[in-house]
Amino acid sequence: MTKQSQVMDKQFYAYVMANDSNTVTYTGVTGNIKRRVFAHKDKFLEGFTQRYNISKLVYYEIFGDVINAITREKQIKGGLRNSKTKLIERMNKDWQDLCYEL
Repeated sequence: MTKQSQVMDKQFYAYVMANDSNTVTYTGVTGNIKRRVFAHKDKFLEGFTQRYNISKLVYYEIFGDVINAITREKQIKGGLRNSKTKLIERMNKDWQDLCYEL
């Protein structure tokens, strides 16, 4: 497999995580969602997610390239809280932790 085909086969994710009470959300982008979610859960990532106890994966989208994933992350981040809530609830009405379905 060539380096170019490895990059083309890679998946990227725009994702939203929340705290247990669903009052604080964090939107991010990654090429390895399992590793990133568990880094948040295990508090390996210092800063916002650690400070606000962000621990549940509540929404994600899959992309074939990083540019589209970053663009989507920025769209989600730029929206109002109400639009982010509606987005999450279309995929995950009860705000369940989706990490176990990965």
